[in-house]
Amino acid sequence: MPHNTKVLAVDDREENLVALTAVLDSLPVTVVPATSGHEALRELLRDDFALILLDVVMPDMDGFETAGHIKGRARTREVPIIFLTAAGSGGDQAFRGYEAGAVDYLTKPFDPWLLRAKVSVFVELHQRNLQLHRQAAALRHAIAEDTGLPSCEELLKILHQRIALMEDDLARVRAETPPDVPSDSLDRLEEHAAELRGTLDALTAGT
Repeated sequence: MPHNTKVLAVDDREENLVALTAVLDSLPVTVVPATSGHEALRELLRDDFALILLDVVMPDMDGFETAGHIKGRARTREVPIIFLTAAGSGGDQAFRGYEAGAVDYLTKPFDPWLLRAKVSVFVELHQRNLQLHRQAAALRHAIAEDTGLPSCEELLKILHQRIALMEDDLARVRAETPPDVPSDSLDRLEEHAAELRGTLDALTAGT
């Protein structure tokens, strides 16, 4: 059964894409395969994704170059990237991956359980972020239609709860991230969450 939440898997080897799809089958996601960096960029123009699983070693355009294009686009720069590579776990490779904007870097063969656990965190963050946007839109609509203060108060309460859940998730991801690993994407997510919290607190104070 197709799911609305999508993960983009990019690898030039079909068997690796089949394996990734099988590993993530138990999660509420649809895995969209791409066999090259160029194909991945086209997919990102057509749809929204919760996460990108990106192979490093690919012909023509490698994972680092592909990530550079992804992070250079306003539409896709906030989409988290996990690099997957068989090139080894050397420090230089890993650092280059984080420097390119990755939130994580895993070497093949990877532990299926570990990959599922990491993917599930970002999928959950994505889904909660979408919920916040929907609820904020509903709040704006309620205010515009002047449907009454009680419904607005209820929406504010729900938004407080959702933001608290997102803050808990971000704290959990931050705690699991080694201190020597660059975390620019996580920093941006925390900044966005703080902005949402500040906006909501201001709305609450005005009611």
